[in-house]
Amino acid sequence: MLQSINPYNEKLIKTYPEHSRTEIEQIIKSADKSFLDWHNTGFKERSVLMKQAANVLRRRKDEFGELMTLEMGKPIQQSIAEVEKCAWVCEYYSENAEGFLKDEIIETDASKSYVSYLPLGVVLAVMPWNFPFWQVFRFAAPGLMAGNAGILKHSSNVSGCALAIEDVFKEARFPENIFRTILVSSSQMDFVIEHPLIQAVTLTGSVPAGKAVAAKAGSLLKKTVLELGGSDPYIILEDADLEEASVTCVTSRLINGGQSCIAAKRFIIVESVYDEFEKLFVEKMKSVKMGDPFNKENLLGPQASKQLRDELHEQVLRSMDLSAKLLLGGEILKTMGAFYPPTVLANVKKGMPAYDEELFGPVAALIKVKDETEAIEKANDTIFGLGAAIFSGDPGRAEWIAKEKLNAGSCFVNSFVKSDPRLPFGGVKQSGYGRELSVFGIREFVNVKTVYIK
Repeated sequence: MLQSINPYNEKLIKTYPEHSRTEIEQIIKSADKSFLDWHNTGFKERSVLMKQAANVLRRRKDEFGELMTLEMGKPIQQSIAEVEKCAWVCEYYSENAEGFLKDEIIETDASKSYVSYLPLGVVLAVMPWNFPFWQVFRFAAPGLMAGNAGILKHSSNVSGCALAIEDVFKEARFPENIFRTILVSSSQMDFVIEHPLIQAVTLTGSVPAGKAVAAKAGSLLKKTVLELGGSDPYIILEDADLEEASVTCVTSRLINGGQSCIAAKRFIIVESVYDEFEKLFVEKMKSVKMGDPFNKENLLGPQASKQLRDELHEQVLRSMDLSAKLLLGGEILKTMGAFYPPTVLANVKKGMPAYDEELFGPVAALIKVKDETEAIEKANDTIFGLGAAIFSGDPGRAEWIAKEKLNAGSCFVNSFVKSDPRLPFGGVKQSGYGRELSVFGIREFVNVKTVYIK
């Protein structure tokens, strides 16, 4: 049985029986059967249905937002905004998929030659709990518009969200079984990936999970796209607007309870402005309201579970044992729920968890450096490469650093890193490979076919 537990009051929301292997087999076969008709439909028909999915999301955004907040503790306003963003990505691909996947004429010695983009079939999505709707729709919208079918294996603690997403496509009148949810534990994943009708796999999650899925899929020569962890560096140069930078940095560090792969995690500050930035940053972190995620005044809710909260605290303690300086927070609150307070660590150095590992929660690591050169060196000194940001009063200088010097899939100047349907999203190094969103995302799970006529 899969359990969904409210991280705010620790009460059981609901239990869900796991699908048996026989049921999984039937779901996959049904999805493949639906695909055989779906891939022959035109973009106009798919577009109408995808816009209907956007309408369903907007009409039911309060309901779906409440479900997210209930299952994983996200502040309610952020949950509702997440549903609205899912509607946006549905509309984006309903309007642009045909152009992204139209045949491309290539001049050769043939009388006619071109590249065509055709769907692969049933694609398995292994998704995390932290953005339970968005992570799924940023795969599902382009995937379905490309003509594929989708099978969702979601995190067990957000099974309600997983079934609600399936319901969105049903209510939008997509073909039956073109998008299905399977309720299974991670121990069943090898069986699912091995199924001959599963053509490819996309995963968002931890590095160990990504390695395991990639190894299994790779052994079967099945395409994968992986979006894994991050330890995003935010560089503060000496000419940055410190007030604006501190507000942006606190927002990025605490959004979604700090439980975001692209949240700001390591703050790398040039020493000439370090003291002032530290003061501003700590003041703003300290002022954040934490509590009931259904209270719209609270920016910070509980962590998704007590286990995750305790793992985060253990990383903080180990960093402090290695001489990190605690400026704020750092204590488990004696209250109900999986809360962890806004926490700031200074004097963070290589070898500490706060420097080397991903801190998936409201914990900020401050790193003092001499100059721009050392800042870039520290920013790139990580196994991850998902996002990075740089703050400077000279946009041209900052753009050059972002483009040429920072090793990450997304580099932002004077803003926090975020995903946008119009821009490709993904990482390098142990943050994964492949891209989601934009034209690049929809082309990940298609057959890029050459057609040559003499």
